[in-house]
Amino acid sequence: MGVDWTKLPPELLESIAENVKIYADYIRFRAVCRSWRSSIPKIPFRLPPQLPWLMLPPSQSHGAFYDLSTNKVRFLSLPESSNPTQRHCGSSHGWLIILDESPSILLLNPFSRANLLLPPLSTFPNVDSFNYSDIGKEYSLRSPSGGRYTRNLRQMRDSFIKKIVLSANPSKDLHFVAIAILNQTGELAYCKNGDESWRFIEDAQSYSQDVIYCKGLCYAVDKQGGIVICDVRHESPRVSFIETPRQLMGDMQYLVNSGDELLLVTRHLDLDFNFEPDQYYLIYRTKRFEVSRLVWRGPHWERVKSLYDKMLFIGENSSLSLSASDFTGCKGNCIYFTDDYSETNYDGAFGEHDIGIYKLWDGSIEPLPCYPRNSFFRLHWPTPLWITPSPC
Repeated sequence: MGVDWTKLPPELLESIAENVKIYADYIRFRAVCRSWRSSIPKIPFRLPPQLPWLMLPPSQSHGAFYDLSTNKVRFLSLPESSNPTQRHCGSSHGWLIILDESPSILLLNPFSRANLLLPPLSTFPNVDSFNYSDIGKEYSLRSPSGGRYTRNLRQMRDSFIKKIVLSANPSKDLHFVAIAILNQTGELAYCKNGDESWRFIEDAQSYSQDVIYCKGLCYAVDKQGGIVICDVRHESPRVSFIETPRQLMGDMQYLVNSGDELLLVTRHLDLDFNFEPDQYYLIYRTKRFEVSRLVWRGPHWERVKSLYDKMLFIGENSSLSLSASDFTGCKGNCIYFTDDYSETNYDGAFGEHDIGIYKLWDGSIEPLPCYPRNSFFRLHWPTPLWITPSPC
């Protein structure tokens, strides 16, 4: 006589669910039947760090996500993030940061569809005014030297902010902080949940390559590997500096919190311009990466020859470090990178998106299965970015 799986005891189902480590598996587990779904909480009590999915361009009102572990593209109903005028300027703790041709800055969890607003672009300290009626020059801004200039809606969407990261998941920490890197001035700005405007972190200008949160503090890095540590939990931010020897050279820098270590990933690019009648566009491609770890005594950066089981995920996302052995279909000692180099990619401009898997042991680059790394393959879609599945 066969077993009726729909009548398993709720206690047994709960015990099994507690041992499901992958969020996608948890969703499938609940979807088996109505009795299982009613016995298992919609949101798991605890999940280990999840493998990020690669968010691809939307398909009508659906978001497309590539799952490395299954080599499949998944589609989620996501009308909030399917507007062609939108730009993603970061993902952090499972939330997207979305700009469009308005002052709004939207936080969106594409998996739960929870959303909230950060203070708008018009509230940054260097924005003097915003007026929809001034068509083509809606924003009036002030440069660090005191000069005035204007920007239109699209320019502000595409080039005002480089990246925004969050200190924590907004659904789990009501005291979360958002940190923004400004593109043109290199300044850092922040806001706390509930604030009505952004504030600059004084003395942190030029530390604009990347920023991460680690143990309640914000770490930002400059082009040569210098570090500024910002504590914004107080009324006035407290800033300290880690001066390291300026021997690091590269085109882009990324900070990664990996266990007890702070890693610096240096990205080297080949850059060229391709001129065609009536237009030119930038051609760029990643040549290699170098990884260093911060030695606090000294302090200095020490070159890392192997990541062993670790894999790093970098790009417009908040950088991640995970163990490959925890996930199927993944490789350790690798850097999974996406394209966050140039503004020319926004709004479907020409330019090959520079995406792949860098193998630290031999310096080779392998294409992601969902994206052919072909020098003749030019796309008109937004740059993909990594986002960690989060149920809330």
